[in-house]
Amino acid sequence: MRNKKPLPKRITGVPNAVDVHVGQRLRLRRTLLGLSQEKLGEALGLTFQQVQKYERGTNRIGASRLYDLARVLDIEIGYFFDDMSDEVSHRSPGQIRGMAEEGEELPFEKDPMARRETLELVRAYYKIGDPSVRRRLLEMAKTLGKVSIDLAEVAEAE
Repeated sequence: MRNKKPLPKRITGVPNAVDVHVGQRLRLRRTLLGLSQEKLGEALGLTFQQVQKYERGTNRIGASRLYDLARVLDIEIGYFFDDMSDEVSHRSPGQIRGMAEEGEELPFEKDPMARRETLELVRAYYKIGDPSVRRRLLEMAKTLGKVSIDLAEVAEAE
């Protein structure tokens, strides 16, 4: 029998960045389709709690489950890995060991595209039937964003 080196321990209590990214993409697609966690769970034979754990990255999604999710959500499997930053991809299980400090805030947790508020805004925006109204709303949002940045710069200068 050969001596094998023990595998490094998995960091407990900290979801892997790749699992979190896949979960965020799952939540994004589910929300854009207007599905509740409960409805998605029913379609897959899962509880809403299990869907919730997948979306948070707490539980990893196996290959067969990923296939089922893609089928139910009418997307390609690659969708779950789209828009993954290099930083997240470099935090795969083989590379993350020993890198995260307890209580450290990870950059992928700040993604505004993963927020419920953002998803609700996008869904409401596309419910507006008149393209000219949508365009005016977009311009107004851009203007308000610029005003907020300008005010922050003035406050910093003082």
